[in-house]
Amino acid sequence: MSYSGIKEDKRLIKAVPSKRQLVYESMEFFCFIHFTVNTFTGSEWGDGKESESIFNPTQLDARQWAKTAADAGMKGLILTCKHHDGFCLWPSKYTEHSVKNSPYKDGKGDIVRETAKACKEFGLKFGVYLSPWDRNNGSYGKGVEYDDYYVNQLTELLTEYGEIYTIWLDGACGEGANGKVQKYDWKRYYKVMRELQPDAVISISGPDVRWCGNEAGEVRESEWSVVAKDMTDPTITAELSQQEDNEEFRNRPLDETQSDLGSRERLVNEKELVWYPAETDVSVRPGWFYHEEEDDKVRSFENLKDIYLKSVGGNTTLLLNMPPMKNGKIHEKDIATLKKLGEFIRDSFKDNLIKEAVLTTKPSLDCRGSGPDVLCSDDYETYFMNEEGENKLSININFRERKKLNYLVLKEAIPFSQRVEKFKIYYEENGNIKEYCKGTTIGYKRIIDLKGLCTDKLIIAIEDSRVAPVISFVGVY
Repeated sequence: MSYSGIKEDKRLIKAVPSKRQLVYESMEFFCFIHFTVNTFTGSEWGDGKESESIFNPTQLDARQWAKTAADAGMKGLILTCKHHDGFCLWPSKYTEHSVKNSPYKDGKGDIVRETAKACKEFGLKFGVYLSPWDRNNGSYGKGVEYDDYYVNQLTELLTEYGEIYTIWLDGACGEGANGKVQKYDWKRYYKVMRELQPDAVISISGPDVRWCGNEAGEVRESEWSVVAKDMTDPTITAELSQQEDNEEFRNRPLDETQSDLGSRERLVNEKELVWYPAETDVSVRPGWFYHEEEDDKVRSFENLKDIYLKSVGGNTTLLLNMPPMKNGKIHEKDIATLKKLGEFIRDSFKDNLIKEAVLTTKPSLDCRGSGPDVLCSDDYETYFMNEEGENKLSININFRERKKLNYLVLKEAIPFSQRVEKFKIYYEENGNIKEYCKGTTIGYKRIIDLKGLCTDKLIIAIEDSRVAPVISFVGVY
């Protein structure tokens, strides 16, 4: 795609990530735990009429959840503290529909606390999901009365369980018992979140992280983190979100109308732009909650690897759901495939071969007072920035001998926004330079599958950028 007909617009790089967004994106890969009364009724969406007596996970092991997530390479874990059914996994003071009235630990259990503790033990950050839609509470649909209830529960979660890295909200919204739909007071909710957990990102129906647009693990070919400010309106997320228990929705592909959110053409007439990175969310099984009949439908390692490479490697983060069984443990089939994924991530990106190579660039790194080492350091403290007005960059990677290469990793220094719009990868074969692939966006991370390519030379040619590109890292594995 050529942008020669559209004037360079520096507005496009004024939107940059906040400190909390930078921390969040650096984590890359997270776990979702869906667990509630639905696990025991065999449903995806409860109606809020379930008896608390059915909730009795006799072998619940939050340490197993956390260990499974850590072994899979994840850096954070989000627990569905309350789904749409309104059943709370902590002993909330504001409802009787909670674990405190269940047989679990004779009503003395607090699964939110157990999970937060397990996350800390295994080096994971802890996040909470609190559904805005509560199908059990009688005040739903009554305006401020329900907002008070929701804020009270939010306050419990954000003050009693330590540091929270994300508060995850979806856009589900339906009629209450009185036949009315609750109009969520999002501004009030956000204010409480910022006051109580200022370092936490507010995800999906929130201003910090946006939904990728589907639950099938599909990723846009060109994913932009800079989008129109209107995209942060939670009503837009609600319109795109699932509003009823619908298996077809979970498997549907990305809406074609949402395929381009941030190209120069798409944003040319937008007045306000924001940094609003995407998160890909998908379950290891067809459903979000555990169903015994899906034990033979667990995603394969190859499928999960493909999703990982395209999501984390396509400028989105990845939120992968693993639902516990009725006994409170993760199924062994899920554990096995997730363990393989973790081994693949650790083994594939362990040794950066660029440290053995000779790097040259055009424009020259040396002309800016920087050596090639700035591209070997995986952080935002070091980077290479072209001179202003120079929107192209060529990075030549020369090995002393032919290497079998599996992956190329590119990262922009996103504190300077997202800039690259078009790039190509070349390699040398028998003295000839050949094109391997081409792409558009890079963002915080782009993984290019080299599929065992044998060569002694790679060329990264950035052919167009919004303004001078700023590259922070190059990895060859």
